[in-house]
Amino acid sequence: MKYFSQLLGALLLGGALVVSSCKDTEIALPDNLAQFEATQQGIDAATTESVIKVKLSRAVESATSVTLQLAATGLTYGTEFTTEPAASNNQITLQIPAGSSETSFKLTKKAGIFLSGSESLAVKIASTTNSILVGINAELTVKFTAIVSDGSTLKLNGGTGGSSAVNSVWVDFSNNSQTAVARAAWDLGFYTGNTFSVKINNLTAATAIATTKTDINQVSSADTVGKNLTLGYETAHFALVDDVTGDISKTVIAAVSATDADNKVYILNRGTGGAIAKKDLIKLRVLRNASGGYTLQYAKLNETSYQTMTIAKDASLQFVYTSFDSTSPVSVEPAKEKWDIQWTGALYKTALSATADIPYYFSDQVFINHLAGVQAAEVLTSTVSYDAFAESNISTVTFSNNRSIIGANWRATTGTVGVKTDRFYVVKDATGNVYKLKFLNFTSADGGERGYPNIEYKLVKKAQ
Repeated sequence: MKYFSQLLGALLLGGALVVSSCKDTEIALPDNLAQFEATQQGIDAATTESVIKVKLSRAVESATSVTLQLAATGLTYGTEFTTEPAASNNQITLQIPAGSSETSFKLTKKAGIFLSGSESLAVKIASTTNSILVGINAELTVKFTAIVSDGSTLKLNGGTGGSSAVNSVWVDFSNNSQTAVARAAWDLGFYTGNTFSVKINNLTAATAIATTKTDINQVSSADTVGKNLTLGYETAHFALVDDVTGDISKTVIAAVSATDADNKVYILNRGTGGAIAKKDLIKLRVLRNASGGYTLQYAKLNETSYQTMTIAKDASLQFVYTSFDSTSPVSVEPAKEKWDIQWTGALYKTALSATADIPYYFSDQVFINHLAGVQAAEVLTSTVSYDAFAESNISTVTFSNNRSIIGANWRATTGTVGVKTDRFYVVKDATGNVYKLKFLNFTSADGGERGYPNIEYKLVKKAQ
């Protein structure tokens, strides 16, 4: 067990908290700044709405308001676009409740309009209350067309929970955007490509087993006797989970057959990875339907009747997601080519011995959008620095479509805790734009906050 003992020591983030106090001295907090996540954002032809966020440096102790000034070019409010909340005299006032560090408004593009691509909306932080100051990103230009960002910095919204942050965050470099969704917001992902594949949620370390039955009403807790649904530190437990490299041909739920009789009932443990609360076991069966999509049958394990959900394939997405807490599909990741990396906690693998791996749950993992063609490479600063890396250096790196090419390699949780400063990453997005990416911090040891890592990225080469 030498390797496993080393594993536990290497993966647990430890440290002592030292607290000092002085009756006569109070250390003033730094200014609390309000600003946009970036200075430029795009809404392409296929996008109808966008959420515009204003972020604070830290949570406010009492309710605070932020007033935004709007200035449209080539657009008329109410004709080509609207906002929620509504603007009055080209201004929107947003509220930030006590204990929160952000606010937002929804920008909606009207349907059936013609735009040339030169239209834009300038949004400026005009005023704040409660001594909140305006930060450097005080103005945002929203272009009503696709953009290719020159780069920016982003504070990822992993949410509460520290090393067990509740959210996954998808980042689109070219659009300066991030999408944060709770890791436990979904249970099944239905592939929209040429095959009929269904994945379970490895962000919660979900597990599943197949039964020999095709009648879902005949499956009960008796079908779990002598079988294991609890993930442990054993190589054999890889059989309970989807392929951790993201190969959708190697899912626990077999590819859905056109012959109904071949599609068995499965029992699903929805997972507790990353401090997710335990939920009831689910039995489920997936069939193809006449419309070219999926039909899902599901119920709690010992129920004697089941519910049905129809899932249509959506060509704009890689997966259509469902949750057993909802009677219809749920919105999770962005459109298939609208994200580059995903920061999250998720199941992966680690070494139990010199010859054997085991499934293991890691926080702060970074996956690339490998199914959409995104590729990445790790570059050591001993070869070339982040600042010096330019278009001429691209030919010296070897890009990989390995989903975990970034993985957890960018941070250390033992020894010198924090971001590894001896490396950065080069990411080629689905359309061929090349960005360099570095992680700025992710924990208090390196000036950050666990669950809210800060990243920087810059365009190295625009796609031809």
